[in-house]
Amino acid sequence: MPKKFKWFIRFAFILYMSYIYITVVQKNYFYSFLLLNTFLGYIPIELAFHINPKQNKFIFYFIFLLWILFYPNAPYILTDLFHLARYNPYDPQTGLMTFNLHMWLSYTNLLSSALACSLLGIWSLEYFTDVIMQRFNLQNFLTKFSLIIVFNIISSIGIYVGRFLRLHSAYLFIKPAWVINELLSMWNLRMLIFIVFMTLIQLIIWTISYVGRISLSNPQFNLTK
Repeated sequence: MPKKFKWFIRFAFILYMSYIYITVVQKNYFYSFLLLNTFLGYIPIELAFHINPKQNKFIFYFIFLLWILFYPNAPYILTDLFHLARYNPYDPQTGLMTFNLHMWLSYTNLLSSALACSLLGIWSLEYFTDVIMQRFNLQNFLTKFSLIIVFNIISSIGIYVGRFLRLHSAYLFIKPAWVINELLSMWNLRMLIFIVFMTLIQLIIWTISYVGRISLSNPQFNLTK
């Protein structure tokens, strides 16, 4: 990604989080959590800006480990959309959707964060996978797709941990023993089904993104000709 695009993304996130801080956090609204969740969702995107296949081994694996730990925060924000349930968007008498601008503002704030973090998070997933493929001289698409699936499964586990166990990535550094105990005791059939759901959603987003890139890079899809 060109350097100017990286700075554009950084500036856009800083601008958005500043807006959330001023209009939501300082007024102590319920959706104040959006500031922290957006920041955590941005971390794997920023980490992707600093990885390359020819880095020193220690730096490469350190950045990769951090990315694995923080990447689930990017698609995690999609689950924040359930917080819109605090609103009742339908008029109980008519059954029609009410025109509540405060509700639509909250919808815009949540969806903006969810789309930005999940889509750019998927970009970081694609980029990290490509870097790994280059570093280890792997060229098989099946290998790449397998890595994508593995990373998405890990991410889905992270989403479950964050949403239902309420464990943030930072807890791994603050209370590692407690986190490990929670992780070992969380496995059950319902949890595994949830992981399948979340993995499927992420794979759909990745597939749409991948097909879009392939279409744009294929000359036969060049509409200017």
